[in-house]
Amino acid sequence: MLAENKKAPAFSLPSTDGGKLSLKDFAGKTLILYFYPRDNTPGCTTEAQEFRDALPELQKLGAEVVGVSKDTIDTHCGFRDKHSLTFPLLTDADGRVMEKYGAWGEKNNYGKVTVGVIRTTVIIGADGKVQKIFPRVRVKGHVDRVVQTVRDLQ
Repeated sequence: MLAENKKAPAFSLPSTDGGKLSLKDFAGKTLILYFYPRDNTPGCTTEAQEFRDALPELQKLGAEVVGVSKDTIDTHCGFRDKHSLTFPLLTDADGRVMEKYGAWGEKNNYGKVTVGVIRTTVIIGADGKVQKIFPRVRVKGHVDRVVQTVRDLQ
């Protein structure tokens, strides 16, 4: 079970940067790992653009951003290029990493219960421990809250 102040689950997933990216690749840095349902949908596009716009400030704070969904690398690359995204997108095709991070499960969508991606953001510290979990994210104002949390954790 994912919990704050506990070691973050390891992962190694295909990346739009080529090859795979792993949690260990971010050792010594703060990692903002955000899980989202699908490329090129309105909420996911807004969230990605806001993380893109906040990235310079986050990097000044020693943080990197990585997005994760079940979409293919080809779909991710099109999404990245269309919206000038400046951070890697990872493919979790089988959803195993999403499950480890609490970003897969039942959700209620307009009264209908479905199983799928639960929009979630996790801040992982330079020591590899979970510093903050944002479960069931609402996009509006979310990235601003993440930036403020990274500042507060410094």
